[in-house]
Amino acid sequence: MTMTMTMTYRIGIDVGGTNTDAALLNRHGIVVARTKRPTTADIMSGIDDAITALLGEADIDKSAIRRAMLGTTHCTNAIVERKGLNPLAHFRLGAPATLAIPPLSDIPDDLRRLLSDRLFIVGGGYEYNGDPLAHLDEALIRRYLREVKGQVDSISVCGVFAPVSDVQERRVAVLAREELGPEIAVSLSGEIGSIGLLERENACILNAALHGAVRDITEGFDMALRRHDIHAEIYFGQNDGTLMTLRQARAFPIHTVASGPTNSIRGASYLADVRDALVVDVGGTTTDIGILSKGFPRESSHAAEIGGVRTNFRMPDIISIGLGGGSIVTVGAGNSIRIGPESVGYELTRRALIFGGDTITVTDISVAKGLMHLGDSRRIRHLSAELVERAYARYVGMVEDAIDRLKTQDDPIPVILVGGGAGLLPTRLRGASKVIRPVNADVANAAGVALAQVSGSVDTIVSLKHRDRESWLADAALKARAAAITAGAIPGTVEIIDLDTLPLAYMPGNAVRIRAKAVGSLKF
Repeated sequence: MTMTMTMTYRIGIDVGGTNTDAALLNRHGIVVARTKRPTTADIMSGIDDAITALLGEADIDKSAIRRAMLGTTHCTNAIVERKGLNPLAHFRLGAPATLAIPPLSDIPDDLRRLLSDRLFIVGGGYEYNGDPLAHLDEALIRRYLREVKGQVDSISVCGVFAPVSDVQERRVAVLAREELGPEIAVSLSGEIGSIGLLERENACILNAALHGAVRDITEGFDMALRRHDIHAEIYFGQNDGTLMTLRQARAFPIHTVASGPTNSIRGASYLADVRDALVVDVGGTTTDIGILSKGFPRESSHAAEIGGVRTNFRMPDIISIGLGGGSIVTVGAGNSIRIGPESVGYELTRRALIFGGDTITVTDISVAKGLMHLGDSRRIRHLSAELVERAYARYVGMVEDAIDRLKTQDDPIPVILVGGGAGLLPTRLRGASKVIRPVNADVANAAGVALAQVSGSVDTIVSLKHRDRESWLADAALKARAAAITAGAIPGTVEIIDLDTLPLAYMPGNAVRIRAKAVGSLKF
């Protein structure tokens, strides 16, 4: 008897500043429905509209939709716009060694005032080799916890060298739940950032401040799916190009920051069937350019700055420029041309010349050049050929300069164009060995989050004094694989994509930093 396999589907949605993109993919990874909807002030209505559009385009059994993935700028916007951050208390485990520089010393004043004045430095922390720097002052911690009871929604904890040993941080989490209740959200720095106390502490505090914001978006997405009678497993895109579960997203909202560009990079790799390239993602307001290495976004080696706050958790190596389809073209004194950074954004179809508006946009210029066919080209006949050519050369030059800054070698490399504004650019660019514009390029971000894998990682400091480098690496790889499987990866698909060591010459005992990362696929 012949067995037939039921077709299953997954939805990928990516919420950008201008558009909410969505794609429905079947179990073979083929895009069977797609849509772009304007992102509104109430982002959930845009998500709801996108789901409605997908279901209207594809006549499928909704029970066959097994997974739904969301990439969103919601938490990034909360930090940048200083909105929706919840009250918290922070505990640094490092007295007396770290009293000289208080927590949040290096962040903008407006954000410091907004985040918390409940900052406590108590005894604790570790040496680089895991020896206690000071014993944990549990009595003092309990006293402070009782003082903030009823005043905070979350707790953040950062100990000296917590990535080496997180025993004290985890003990504080136990104390917090005993004193404030089992539902209190607790962020531990050893689970978020890497070596470097102040930047890791900043990332941990931001994570704690985002629990309210991430609760809103996770609950809203779940409700939107249920309104459409979709009962799927929910995943969220994170900023290394992989996925995390609903539970993980609620615990680590900081990892959703900058997930949009990584979704596009992963989607570009899949749609173009290329694992090493430079990806140019052209949106309505900005263009994000990143490096695709072995199928994943290249991680930045620099401290990441979010809303003026320096952090050291993983972030993609991305250059963003103020160029998009809605970017305003300004003619200045002496016929000088300026492109952006101002943009008409989601009002493009109302304000651009080709749609009957009164504002010259980059989209108008691309239509005049014959790159795109939108709106009514008769409305831009008055634009002189010289103006069109100069504006075109200006915005293409902006992209080529960004490509040059991001490249690490002189030789040309493949460039993949994606995003709703991919058609604005030509098929030849300086520094590119070839330019690829794949099918469904305009929803690469949605396809990318739908097809993303899950991951597990290890980042720690070890001593080679009594154990060799190879055994430490093997141990780290084993732990990374186990973490990926715990996250939902099919064991047979798990592979190590990053495994290296970094000598730490400033530390005694032949210390090295070890990083390992494993990725694997979800069952479709």
